[in-house]
Amino acid sequence: MRVTSSLWVAAYIRRIFVEGGFAALTRHGSEEAGAIFVVVDRLDGTVDLYGPAPQTAFDDDKPTDRLFTLMAQRIDRPTLVERMASELRFDPDIWVVEVEDREGRSRLDTV
Repeated sequence: MRVTSSLWVAAYIRRIFVEGGFAALTRHGSEEAGAIFVVVDRLDGTVDLYGPAPQTAFDDDKPTDRLFTLMAQRIDRPTLVERMASELRFDPDIWVVEVEDREGRSRLDTV
């Protein structure tokens, strides 16, 4: 059984803090099943954007965990804002979590 988006985001943010990092929720989406996007701010004027992995990345029809894919790397903030505006037009229920990490570590399971 897959956990709700709300629970997953809360656990992810807590994990970042426990590991000595900083994370903040910048957009609250649908409690149950909103898509989650993670922005990693490298604190040098660039960010990386992670989004949900495509369904083809999963082994079965009903994924039990969340996988992410790197959608954009080392882009500037205006490019990120434009990209997220596009995502919001497609799905207004998305979550956005922002992580600060100079080394660009997302601490996500990626494909």
